[in-house]
Amino acid sequence: MAYVAPRSYGGARDTVQARDLCVIREELAQFGALADVMFGVQALTTQPIILAGTEEQKAKYLPSLARAENIGAFALTEPDAGSDAGAISLRANKVRGGYRLTGTKKLISNAGVAQVYVVFASTDFSAKAKGISAFIVESDSAGFSVREKTRLLSPHPIGVLQFEDCFVSQDGLLGAEGNGLKIALQTLDILRCTVGASAVGFARRALAEAIAYSRNRQQFGRAIAEFQGIQFKLAEMTTDLEASRLLVYEATAAHDRNGPDSGLKSSIAKLFATEAAQRIVDQALQIHGGNGVVAGHVMERLYRDVRALRIYEGTSEIQKLLIARELLK
Repeated sequence: MAYVAPRSYGGARDTVQARDLCVIREELAQFGALADVMFGVQALTTQPIILAGTEEQKAKYLPSLARAENIGAFALTEPDAGSDAGAISLRANKVRGGYRLTGTKKLISNAGVAQVYVVFASTDFSAKAKGISAFIVESDSAGFSVREKTRLLSPHPIGVLQFEDCFVSQDGLLGAEGNGLKIALQTLDILRCTVGASAVGFARRALAEAIAYSRNRQQFGRAIAEFQGIQFKLAEMTTDLEASRLLVYEATAAHDRNGPDSGLKSSIAKLFATEAAQRIVDQALQIHGGNGVVAGHVMERLYRDVRALRIYEGTSEIQKLLIARELLK
């Protein structure tokens, strides 16, 4: 967790590096989806504070997040605001000394686990996307509750947050009023390539399992790895995996040198790596045959774990729109 914050606030390096985040997520994803997502969401929480927080906010929250003494959450999605983040309807009404938040957030990772929530709400509903602001909300705030723990295809701490006249002091405003969506998009831009790295990790594990199984599984008097059909699958899976890894680390290099095309490269890496990981895991399960769909088998777990990557932090369809937008500027 030390890699999600700068050294001056208890982190591992002078600045948070996209490459570090990707290396860690790739390694974690090979062995545990929950470990990977906990790390990823911690980075999602610290980035808005790093980008827009005051010195007081950074000093208050980043060290405990970097030491994992506190767990974070990034609360953007709502029942009617998914890919269209500008449609946020959670209200933040200005009152004496701060704001009162009223509304609902849905599909929020670490709901009920986190102590620190970065929450996006509308301070000016008439301004639509330009009226969205960011807030830091602590889990013990009056009027804040976790309304539901949501069960997903793959086990994951996620749920629905309820804000009922929840008071947030002026010190909880992150950045300026109206800059919330900009902060959210900048954060997602940084973290998007790390989702690709997570996909690489899942794909690496699936390929390794497929190779090992095909060497040991005997059919028709020989190992199935000796059949050309299996060999072609392994070759295609490896090609997809290597292309994914190269795209992911090209994107991290662009981010870490502040390249003007870093956003484009992140979208390309996220799109290709997550779609490729789905193909790789599917083919690895196919090589395992019936054993691969037995509940509790590593391939059954990977098949469930990999699916969400094509949805969160920007669906594959949204990545295509972002890529096309960059090309047509």
